[in-house]
Amino acid sequence: MSSKKKGAPLPASSAGLLRFFEDETKGWKIDPKIVVSIPISLIVASWLIDIFLAP
Repeated sequence: MSSKKKGAPLPASSAGLLRFFEDETKGWKIDPKIVVSIPISLIVASWLIDIFLAP
């Protein structure tokens, strides 16, 4: 019975997204918090520069 479970295809999911996220690829692994925080910090820095250094 265990051989049937190993050979069984994966259930259909939203356009194969489940299978996509299971695959490991080569490359850098970046924490999602860093990916979100860098653009937010750049936006805040540009606002501060605009407020304090603009004539």
